[in-house]
Amino acid sequence: MNPRPVTPVALAAGRLQTLLTRLPAAGPDPGWLQELRDVAELVAGLDPYLARMSTPESPALQALAESTRSHDWSGGERLLEQEMLSGHVEGQFLKMLVHATGARQVLEIGMFTGYSALAMAEALPAGGRVVACEIDLRAVELARESLDRTPTGRRVEIRTGPAAATLSALAAEGALFDLVFVDADKGGYLSYLDHLLTLDLLSSRALICVDNTLMQGEPWGRGPVSANGAAIEEFNRALAADPRVEQVLLPLRDGVTLVRRVPQP
Repeated sequence: MNPRPVTPVALAAGRLQTLLTRLPAAGPDPGWLQELRDVAELVAGLDPYLARMSTPESPALQALAESTRSHDWSGGERLLEQEMLSGHVEGQFLKMLVHATGARQVLEIGMFTGYSALAMAEALPAGGRVVACEIDLRAVELARESLDRTPTGRRVEIRTGPAAATLSALAAEGALFDLVFVDADKGGYLSYLDHLLTLDLLSSRALICVDNTLMQGEPWGRGPVSANGAAIEEFNRALAADPRVEQVLLPLRDGVTLVRRVPQP
């Protein structure tokens, strides 16, 4: 089964295509109809073009993505679906962040099946590690199975259980992280950010990357807003008003926000 559209661009492309199918082939203004077709083609082509122009994913990442797509995610205590996978373009973006920051110690809050963790691990220097937090044991089982097939995947240390408890344990161990990727339950984002900033888990030049901060366009669109959309809107507003950090929201996939802690007077 192909993943359903979950990015603002893909959702807009789908809605434009639906409008085109509802319009007669010979409308009252052929020029206007062609313009709509051109706009639909422009929007629909963006995400695929980004993928084609980005460095291809490694065979290990490709295999992990395929095992995630083919897995039966029905049932279980928590709703899991293949669309939760970070995927090729975002995985390459995370690899670039590891290279650009020189990160050696990486923390991931919300691992799912390990695609983003493996992508970051592939960019780590010798001796680097990724600590990945995940609460769902089904996801952990599939992730560990995939990660153990490659030596790079063995750089990923999985911590199971609620992320807040894991963060407290890591702080007690004196862990410091150069890069943090947050892609967990959206209602927990504010708490996770506060833990990172107050538990002294960040190295002096640490970068935090937060996923899904556009949440399918819900924070600014006119349609219905889900619980996740409301949580992301709350997080975005709180982050923008937080004097402890500065940030930039990038329209990559479903939105990623880069955050850095700023020195306090």
